Amino acid sequence: MTTTDAPPRPTSAPKRGIHHQPPSMRVLAVKLLLLALVDAVAVFAMSILFFRGDYVVAAIVLLVTIVVNWVYLSPGLLPAKYLTPGLLFLGIFQVFVIVYTLYIAFTNYGDGHNSTKDDAISSIVLQNTQRVEGSPVYQVQVVESLAGLGLLATSPEGDVLVGTAEQPLEPVAEGDITREGPRATAAAGWTSLGMQDILQRQQEIAALQVPLSDDLADGFLRTTNATQAFVFESTFVYDEAADTMTDSATGTVYRDLGNGQFETEDGRSLGTGWQILVGFDNFLYPFENPRYGGALVSVLLWTFAFAILSVGLSFFLGLFLAIALNDARMRSKQVYRVLSILPYAFPSFLGALVWLGLMNTEFGFLNNVLLGGADVPWLTDPWLAKASMIIVNVWLGFPYMFLICLGALQSIPEELTEAASVDGASGWQIFRGIKFPLLLVSTAPLLISSFAFNFNNFNIIYMLTAGGPRMQGVDENVGHTDLLITLVYKTAFESGTGRDYGLASALSILIFIIVATVSTLAFRRTKALEELN
Repeated sequence: MTTTDAPPRPTSAPKRGIHHQPPSMRVLAVKLLLLALVDAVAVFAMSILFFRGDYVVAAIVLLVTIVVNWVYLSPGLLPAKYLTPGLLFLGIFQVFVIVYTLYIAFTNYGDGHNSTKDDAISSIVLQNTQRVEGSPVYQVQVVESLAGLGLLATSPEGDVLVGTAEQPLEPVAEGDITREGPRATAAAGWTSLGMQDILQRQQEIAALQVPLSDDLADGFLRTTNATQAFVFESTFVYDEAADTMTDSATGTVYRDLGNGQFETEDGRSLGTGWQILVGFDNFLYPFENPRYGGALVSVLLWTFAFAILSVGLSFFLGLFLAIALNDARMRSKQVYRVLSILPYAFPSFLGALVWLGLMNTEFGFLNNVLLGGADVPWLTDPWLAKASMIIVNVWLGFPYMFLICLGALQSIPEELTEAASVDGASGWQIFRGIKFPLLLVSTAPLLISSFAFNFNNFNIIYMLTAGGPRMQGVDENVGHTDLLITLVYKTAFESGTGRDYGLASALSILIFIIVATVSTLAFRRTKALEELN
């Protein structure tokens, strides 16, 4: 019996895995340089936020900066290094926008309510000033610094003070002053404006009011000729203890009744207010105002009709052309295909402008040439304007559907249709039972996205009719061809009663909920189609 020595067994198996090699010095230097730039921007932003009192936002910026540095300075974490930029942009441009819009929807933010209460008080006091009779005359020099435009004032007693609209007058050290006679003409840290600059900015200078002290009731300095200033006092006096604003000229007392403005018991209010939380008032506004609520329902129904008809007609017209131009018997198919996608090749706003000219009531091609001088109000009659919107949108949209359907038809295997033909199926049966279901599976997501796009198709509506013609009997600016998105724009920027960002944000949330709900239901239906096939 012989024995052989067994080969020595390894004490441990080699470890498998990814070996991270340390980065080169050049890569490390570039990484540190980019991180340094990011950190510098973050520190600058945090300093501004801190001095403005936005401590929560500053803390968020600090936390994000720490996380970014940790991700890119730590070895490994490769997926996080790729995901971090995308997540940051997602948070800034998507999540933040949605959250902020939701916040604004619960406020009264808009014209007259776009700042804090302290700013509103200052604005009311500043906007209602009058010159104090017999007030002393100050010799002034218009100056400027990073703090903004200001006045370098020399009092009748010879004291030199400087201040801006935000910073009350403060004494200037004698060693920092340059004089021409008794009048101060320059001060350290301030730039004195020359005559040319004063002439170019005379309206801004005339509107400048520099407080004499931290108490606005002490008055302001104003100048009309940039050389002499007089003391002005406000006709409105704010009583901080009673939280009232009193008009000294009439004796009327305005109080804060919790509506974001100073108002009297009989409903009179001052034009300048401040931003407050109003709960669900913006969402309940259509129910509390029947006329506006009825107009909103009409706009909502038209928005659905516009989106559904635009997508449906564009799809079936594109499908019809795709079937016709995919037939082997069709001659000159390439020429027809090029002609079919021409509307898609031109910018949509140019196409809309062309149609705007064609449908002009007095000079348009349709009325003057095709209809022999008829007076058809294509864009001013409520129903004709709606029909015109759909016609133009279908003309702009069918080439896209044509290309999608043509590609989907060409991707269907010929074996399926040949097998059905052998079994005796007719052309219509093959299309209905094989081609169309397969076509829907591939085009359904695109139809859903097209619905969402047309649901918010601002350009075509605003360029052709601007939402008009206007509905009668409604105080708000609502038109017969308005979609929800154009109504949001009008509410935010073109409302006859003032800009109302709170109500516009509430309508935006409504659009988001509708589109999200329709898209979710449609995608579930698409999944069911895939399972059937």
